[in-house]
Amino acid sequence: MARPSTIHVCTSCGHSEARWHGQCPGCDEWNTLVEERAPVARAGGPAGGAARRIAAPVPVALRDVRAEAVARLSTGIGELDRVLGGGLVPGSLVLLGGSPGIGKSTLTGMAMGNVAAAGQPTLYVSGEESAAQIRLRAERLEHGGCRALDVPVLAETDLDAVLATVEAHRPAVCVIDSVQTLHASDMAGAPGSVGQVREVAARLMRAAKSAGTTVILVGHVTKEGSIAGPRVLEHLVDCVLQFEGERERTYRTLRALKNRFGSTSETGVFEMKQGGLVEVLDPSARFVGEATGKPGSVVLAAMEGSRPLLVEVQALVSPSEIVPPRRVVTGIDRNRLALVLAVLSRHANVGTGSADVFVNVVGGVRVDEPGADLAVALAVASAQRGVALGDPGPPTRPLACFGELGLTGELRTVGHPERRVQEAEKFGLRDTVHPGSAKTLRHALRAAFAAAEPVAA
Repeated sequence: MARPSTIHVCTSCGHSEARWHGQCPGCDEWNTLVEERAPVARAGGPAGGAARRIAAPVPVALRDVRAEAVARLSTGIGELDRVLGGGLVPGSLVLLGGSPGIGKSTLTGMAMGNVAAAGQPTLYVSGEESAAQIRLRAERLEHGGCRALDVPVLAETDLDAVLATVEAHRPAVCVIDSVQTLHASDMAGAPGSVGQVREVAARLMRAAKSAGTTVILVGHVTKEGSIAGPRVLEHLVDCVLQFEGERERTYRTLRALKNRFGSTSETGVFEMKQGGLVEVLDPSARFVGEATGKPGSVVLAAMEGSRPLLVEVQALVSPSEIVPPRRVVTGIDRNRLALVLAVLSRHANVGTGSADVFVNVVGGVRVDEPGADLAVALAVASAQRGVALGDPGPPTRPLACFGELGLTGELRTVGHPERRVQEAEKFGLRDTVHPGSAKTLRHALRAAFAAAEPVAA
């Protein structure tokens, strides 16, 4: 009997079957069998009746391993290079994820245009758009000063055809837009299925390593914002980048969720304009300049990677007839808001139990660090009392703050407090409230409201 070319493997327990079943016979889980290529029996292997004997490899001490410096390839986009750790590493796989319409194709098109302008061979593979559609976007990028029309394009979904093109032309950088659209002909299943994505990514990785080509995989995301597809896709690649932002707003944030060749704490900020994405080299100046300084508004001195970032946090507290009242947040974790409101009520006598609370980080920026707790607390207290915080001026300057809240009402230190304070002082925000100036939330509120004046409705 001929050996089947594919098998079905359970993603839950690893049980393999030649035939597909709705329920796994090994663990009784439903819809967990995915199709994979069957392993090839080796001559003299278990299929031949005798175990294969190989010579044992000799381990090498790490101090004896030679690690040669790798020359990185610049994308010509400073914010992108910084998030990557200094540029693209030859032979690496980079996975770029983001919501539809956020600007992934624009970012990769600009990077490829800059690489091509530097004299390096490039290739843009698209399975979602035709060559004519890509040209229209490239023309728009050309008006912004990018040489995007010099990039060779291939509109193809057949994986074998893409690999043959990569092997024939050997580009320095190749973009696959997107990995969920490629199809391996020797695998059953629709493009984007678990088995197809695993096989496509594995074969692209082998091609990238053998040819020294940097492959940028554009990936889809789920409605929760995480990378779509099997988790093995993120384990397989060398770098995972997340492109965030709101389509209705102009600001975009690029983060590294995984990076084998650099730090995962760096963040790049861009602004979407008519001619493409523009680097925001000093985002703090933009956000502070737009801060309102009205009740419910404070400035958070946050840290994004190795640089401080000032962003405006706004809160609105409104009486509610709904039980329970609404808690709406944008840019922070909703559970973190619940914690802050509980600490405000218990340790600062700022009750919001019968009011709707809305909190927003202005500009579409998302802040994940605990240092935002104090900013949320002061913004909510300011909105609830109808009192503007900061220097009434002239000119009016909003209050800058940062710090983590403990459940017992104390303020806890966060990383790089000196750099946060220096960034605030650079923009004239001198009376920053932080754990070094106030030990508890009650002390922070007292310091924040000391120079504040009530504002008429």
